[in-house]
Amino acid sequence: MRTILLTTAALAAMAAAARAEGVLNLYNWGDYTSPEMIAKFEAETGIKVTITDYDSNDTALAKVEAGGHGFDLVVPSANYVPIFVEKGLLAELDHARLPNIGNIAPQWVDVAWDPGRRFTVPWQWGTTGVAVNTSVYGGDINTSGIFLDPPEELVGKVNVVPEMNDIISLAIFYEGGEACTEDLTVLRRVRDTLMAAKPKWMSMDYGMVERMSNNDVAASVLWNGATMRARINNPAVAYGYPREGYPLWMDSVGLLADAQNVDNAYAFLNFIMAPENAAMISAYSRYANGIAGSEEFMPEDMRTAPEIVIPEEFVSAGHFLPTCPASATQIYTQIWTELQK
Repeated sequence: MRTILLTTAALAAMAAAARAEGVLNLYNWGDYTSPEMIAKFEAETGIKVTITDYDSNDTALAKVEAGGHGFDLVVPSANYVPIFVEKGLLAELDHARLPNIGNIAPQWVDVAWDPGRRFTVPWQWGTTGVAVNTSVYGGDINTSGIFLDPPEELVGKVNVVPEMNDIISLAIFYEGGEACTEDLTVLRRVRDTLMAAKPKWMSMDYGMVERMSNNDVAASVLWNGATMRARINNPAVAYGYPREGYPLWMDSVGLLADAQNVDNAYAFLNFIMAPENAAMISAYSRYANGIAGSEEFMPEDMRTAPEIVIPEEFVSAGHFLPTCPASATQIYTQIWTELQK
């Protein structure tokens, strides 16, 4: 008992010291946080930011739910925010402590996943589509057939990011279904299409910016900002918007219910809603951000980039993914587990 008491006291003292020193622990997607923005925040506030990366919403949810993580802020996607809230993992925000909250663009305030922004503030938003090296394949790239029925030129050269919700949703749209469908006829086709396509893939991996820049991969399911970064390095890379349907997404920052550095977290949340700081986040990762007025601080090449400005003919094909019921998620997980074997 004495050892336990001493250990508990030591941990409490360490936690208090950490807060006194001015630290903030951010849990975010990998390669998604502007070092320049972090350096500016640290210089202005004296708060030292530690960033821990994750590669999927499921990874983040599991780690946070397990407890003992030490993180203050997390950045879940739209369809995961309600899950975090329902599980009591996010603290309700005190808007009085966020003077910049009025900078959120009107269309991103009363969002379906967090009405009135009670629990989160915007980080970045974008689309999930397909990136293709047009020097390898010169055909139609605005289709999920790029990875679900790869043309001969791309067989064995396609990557699929291992993000279940994106991949299953793209396959559902390709087969004529709707997001969160539980139509077994559609889902059987989804399963069969994915299983038939897998032998034609090269890999299921993240980190495609460098590999597509270097011509190591000829095509990949990928996010629009990552594709733009690859295209800047390699002009042959182009972004396709699957006409059958593709996911829209927004990642938002939430204050964890068990955060230790709450004051510092509020300082950071307010900081990233200043237009010039939101623009720094976008300039690094190449995604839009949801903060009004940030456009004037954006790099010029983002204002007309084909990966950022959705062509009119493909606007209606984009869909925000809702939070699917557990019964649907169970089926998708079964398909996904089989696909990864």
